[in-house]
Amino acid sequence: MEKVLTEEQGKTLLQIARKTIAGQLGVATESSVSEEAVPDAEYGTFVTLKINGQLRGCIGNLQAAGSVTEGVQRNSLSAAFHDSRFSPLTAEEFAAVEIDISVLSIPQKLEYRDGDDLAGKLRPEIDGVILRHGTAGATFLPQVWDQLPTPEQFLGHLCRKAGLPESGWRDLHPDIEIYQVQCFEEEIA
Repeated sequence: MEKVLTEEQGKTLLQIARKTIAGQLGVATESSVSEEAVPDAEYGTFVTLKINGQLRGCIGNLQAAGSVTEGVQRNSLSAAFHDSRFSPLTAEEFAAVEIDISVLSIPQKLEYRDGDDLAGKLRPEIDGVILRHGTAGATFLPQVWDQLPTPEQFLGHLCRKAGLPESGWRDLHPDIEIYQVQCFEEEIA
């Protein structure tokens, strides 16, 4: 994805995310943040929380729902307190949490003939994938390629996440959209 935000703007978004979660927890933060430093651009965003490299929450929106700053604030709170896979983040955990922010390009429909064609068209570590079949649907950010490095693994787990059989990407011909992200990660001290 072409860079839509500067590194400095990305760092500001990370500070906004941390300050937003801290405020909800009643934890004091050291930094003052100028939201004006981030443009009013509208993109989908995801906020991922990790502790010791392990997922602790990840919530986002594929399409813009307000400015990037508003999306980061909303998704920070959702990832920390409303990800159904985890209990709400505690103040004790907050000190160890690492925050990643992904700013998404507009998803594009991917046309393909069959499962082999689909697997061949995906670009590991570049493409995020949205998979839909009937009322089932799920997405994986491009960062998930780190854990699931082949298209077959990636798509199989994505089908399971959507509640479909692991072979659904090959057997059901689901609708596929791809997107790219600009990712900002907190630097681990």
